[in-house]
Amino acid sequence: MLFNLNKLPSLPLQLNWKYSDEPELLCWTICARNYNTFAANCIFAFMSLTTAGAAYFLYSTSASNETELSKLTSCTGFYIFTMLIISCMTHQRMNFAYRFTKSGIEYCEWKEFPQWALTFLKWMTGITAVIFIFMATIDITFLIGALVGPGGMGLMYLTMANSKNYRELHTQYHHYAYKWKEITQLAIATNREIVDLKYSVTQKGDNYKTNWNLNIYCNRNQKKNVAAFIKTHLSPDVPFIRAKVNVPLSTDY
Repeated sequence: MLFNLNKLPSLPLQLNWKYSDEPELLCWTICARNYNTFAANCIFAFMSLTTAGAAYFLYSTSASNETELSKLTSCTGFYIFTMLIISCMTHQRMNFAYRFTKSGIEYCEWKEFPQWALTFLKWMTGITAVIFIFMATIDITFLIGALVGPGGMGLMYLTMANSKNYRELHTQYHHYAYKWKEITQLAIATNREIVDLKYSVTQKGDNYKTNWNLNIYCNRNQKKNVAAFIKTHLSPDVPFIRAKVNVPLSTDY
């Protein structure tokens, strides 16, 4: 297969478990959208309508000597290409790996450069170039479409493949570990497949407590079991609630 979208992520070599010498009590990996998905979906819907309007404008203002097929093909290609770029920004996912031991909770999160995007762009550039060149034998105006469509995709492919800054922007590796005694609240999210934890820790080099929250992303219908497991390792006075969890629009570092 060209793509395997259902493959679960495995821990990359850049990350290691802190308590690897302890037996794991619970562990799993998952790909999740670690941001406000409602806001992102609204942005995607708005940009979809805007792009459709732009495609229609291009269609209605195309040169009169162009055939209907030529105008329809170029405008459809513009819409699909633009929406693919937008979806990569509003629907990107982060990889998570969770591991619970007797010492506490630790997890890794990472985002690696999407090699599948390069493969997709390379194939799409070649396929659309062949189609436009073939259509140009029928109507010479398709050569313009070949420069705009496949030419633009080819330029993006070269940028993604050769730009170090672009690759670093889409690559992240992080590891975190918390002891059970540092958890101050446990919550089951009512709006997403998330178990939300509040914790209080003293960061290295600080002389004060840092209070923050941790979103544990779960597979479908898994969060109740995960929350119940966590509760057995917490102090009895730690609050256990159900609440709506507000995930920020972006949690990039």
